[in-house]
Amino acid sequence: MATAGDEAVDEALLLDIDGYEGPIDLLLSLARDQKVDLTRISILQLAEQYLAFVAEARRLRLELAADYLVMAAWLAYLKSRLLLPDPQPDEPSAEMLAAALTLQLQRLEAMQAAAARLLAQPRLGRDRFARGAPEDLPIFAKSRHDLGLYDLLKAYGDIGSRQARVTPFTIPVTELYSIEEAVARLEAMLGKLPDWSHLDALLPAGWRGRGVKARSLLASSFVAALELAKAGQLELRQEGAYAPIFLRARRGEG
Repeated sequence: MATAGDEAVDEALLLDIDGYEGPIDLLLSLARDQKVDLTRISILQLAEQYLAFVAEARRLRLELAADYLVMAAWLAYLKSRLLLPDPQPDEPSAEMLAAALTLQLQRLEAMQAAAARLLAQPRLGRDRFARGAPEDLPIFAKSRHDLGLYDLLKAYGDIGSRQARVTPFTIPVTELYSIEEAVARLEAMLGKLPDWSHLDALLPAGWRGRGVKARSLLASSFVAALELAKAGQLELRQEGAYAPIFLRARRGEG
């Protein structure tokens, strides 16, 4: 039972021309089989050989190109003109047509011979080499760098600095309570202190808090109290470690 695949193969174009590039090439091969000069070949025998080739190809169920079938029809016509008398003297005679076919075969043979001689010539880069031409050898490049850790970090930093936008670094100005201000404030308050006063109670109200300003106020006031105590202007008292600090104006002896 025939399948769809078999039908597709039967309908496919199958061309078997033994490597010939066209009907003229095939005619030249058949003419050479006569082993005579092209000017002395038998056109009738050549036509019979060509028609036999076409018939054999068709018997093998091979599809031939249109040029081969056209050449077969023309050779059949030429064969009939050579065998029968020429009824139309206005048209070219059979001998002229045969001579034209022979000339065409000679031209094809000359072109094939010239092409063969040309391809047989030594080629530059394959059979012959120009002076100083580099050899076709692969070149493998392998780079080696001897660098230390500092060099690598410096190169990485240079690349980063080129790619990144450079912005100047500015330190914001921080408002701090200076020691001089604390000393001046405590000296101004010494005459107004009735008795022992807590150090925190003497700090400015606007500076109280937990920020940097508040810490600078407390530190500057403590240092100012030590300076005034050293100068003999006030007395300090602390009842234990980390206990509150009290101060008062220094009193005279007695």
